[in-house]
Amino acid sequence: MTDDDLIGFALSLPETVESSHFGNRDFRVRGKIYLTLPSPEFCVVKLTPDQQQMLLATVPEHVLAVPGGWGLKGWTRLFHHILDDETICTLVRQAWRNVAPKTMTLPED
Repeated sequence: MTDDDLIGFALSLPETVESSHFGNRDFRVRGKIYLTLPSPEFCVVKLTPDQQQMLLATVPEHVLAVPGGWGLKGWTRLFHHILDDETICTLVRQAWRNVAPKTMTLPED
């Protein structure tokens, strides 16, 4: 998935706004970050630690925990240029769900 496709998809999720975090593009729902673009090589999504561990076990060649404490909290690097589009969309939706208020739902929920 290209950066432009990823950005377009993120902005299609309810109440998503683009902002900046430490000079990097990020995407938020009601002020909470769920996706950042810190590098041309990968994006970072907010997963739970359990979701991250499952992902690391199933596609370790396409993902990496963010180093340090952020990674322990579930922040995960996705190499979105090599992962298939369906998987990226599923993971970005999950990251959105992880930070969105529980009263909000996605259209396919």
